[in-house]
Amino acid sequence: MSVNSNMKAWILSIGNELLIGRIVNTNASWIAKQLTFLGINVTRIITVPDIIDEIVEELERGLKYANIIITTGGLGPTYDDKTLEAVAKATKRNLVLNSEALNMISMKFSKGNLPMTKEREKMAYMPEGAIPLKNSAGTAPGSYLEINGKIIISLPGVPKEMEAIFEEEVIDRIKKIIPPISVIECGFKVEGVPESSLAPILEQVDKKFSNLYIKSHPKGIEVGGPILEIKVLASDKDKNKAKEIAESALKIVKEQAEKLKGKISEEYC
Repeated sequence: MSVNSNMKAWILSIGNELLIGRIVNTNASWIAKQLTFLGINVTRIITVPDIIDEIVEELERGLKYANIIITTGGLGPTYDDKTLEAVAKATKRNLVLNSEALNMISMKFSKGNLPMTKEREKMAYMPEGAIPLKNSAGTAPGSYLEINGKIIISLPGVPKEMEAIFEEEVIDRIKKIIPPISVIECGFKVEGVPESSLAPILEQVDKKFSNLYIKSHPKGIEVGGPILEIKVLASDKDKNKAKEIAESALKIVKEQAEKLKGKISEEYC
C-alpha cells in the first residue's frame, strides 16, 4: 500500500546481539507499525552488526532512497556502541560533545549519586547539529539530525527506552513534516476456505482500490483445516473515507468467502 508515496522510511537495527539470535528484533516491527499509521511507507528494515563501516554503508544508501532513517541500538556507554559515530561519518559531520545531551545525562547520574565518567560522557557525543531527544526511561538520549531535507533519528535499543523517546519526542516532529493522513485497519477471520481459493479475490480487490493494502494470513492448515485472517489497511486524508474504502474492500472478500462456505468471525474496523 502506498499510504504516502512521497514519504519513505528505512529502519536500521544495529547490534551483534540481533544477528546471533540472542535478542528478538521487536523494535523494528513496533516502529514500522507506528510509521505506517502515521502515513509513511516503510520500504526497508535492515539489521547490521556493530561495525562502523557497515553502519555507514547502510546509512549512505538510506539517504539516497528514504526521507527518514530510524536507527535503533548502539547509543550506550560501551566500546561497541558506535551508531552516532557512524551517523557523523555518513553525513560528513564532526562527532562533538553536545552540551544539552551532556546535561541530560549528568542530571540522571547525579540523581543516583554517581559521578560522570568518560563512558557516561561518551553518550553525549553526537553529530554536529543533532538535536538530543530526552530519554524519560533511561540515560542515553536519542538523536535527531536533519540534513539536506533528510532526517536520521537514532534511538536506544532497549525497547522501553526506544518507545518512550518515539512517543514523547519523535511523533510530533514527524507529524510536522508530513501531510495529514488517516490510516485505517480492518479485518476478519474466515474458517473453511483455503488461502489459495481466496487469492484471486484478493488480487481483484487490490487492483480495484487505490491507497489500500490487503493481505491474508494463514493460521490453520491449507488442506484439511484452513483458517485465515484477512486484514486491510486503507488511507485517505479523510478518516471516514479511509474507513469506507477498507469496509468496501472487505465486503467483497467476505461475500466471496461466504460463497465458498467460509465461516466469518472476529470482524473489526
